[in-house]
Amino acid sequence: MNAAVTNMAVMFGAMQIAKRIPFEENPDYILYARAAYVAAQLTCLAIFYFCSIKVKKANDLTVIKYVNAKNPMSQEPGELITTTNKDYDLAEISKAMRGVFMGAAMVGFMHLYMGYTNPLVIQSILPVKNAFESNMAKLWIWGQPATGDLKRPFKAPPGLFGMGAQSGPQTDKAAIKEAEKAGGVAKKDE
Repeated sequence: MNAAVTNMAVMFGAMQIAKRIPFEENPDYILYARAAYVAAQLTCLAIFYFCSIKVKKANDLTVIKYVNAKNPMSQEPGELITTTNKDYDLAEISKAMRGVFMGAAMVGFMHLYMGYTNPLVIQSILPVKNAFESNMAKLWIWGQPATGDLKRPFKAPPGLFGMGAQSGPQTDKAAIKEAEKAGGVAKKDE
């Protein structure tokens, strides 16, 4: 099943649960929701930190070349990236950790400034689910082989209900050769 569909199902289920929690009647429930939220965010960070330790320990210096997706409004080819599996994985983990912090900032704003409590319940479930289902967790926690959808560089996931073409980095030799001719020098991804 598509991850976006399962995320929506989990979100709607969590919303129903959050509606039934009497936050106004018992202020202790707000403290419990806050504690669950903080624990969920720390769990996500711990998952990605563990993955980064595994990546550094494996030290896979296999070189990968790909062309970043080009801007559809531009005639120029995408940018050529040359990196290693280790650096690519660490960059993906860094993006995921930034996503956790951005989500925490948004929920913090919604809860502390606007007074909403339901996002605490919903975001205590979804980020942990997504972290355990991430490509990095699949590779470094669950030990799945880096083939198919887990082959680096990762393709962008399809949209809701599988709609939309998979876009993302191009790894075919023609695209790489065209980017080398257009740009001259390959950029090192960090």
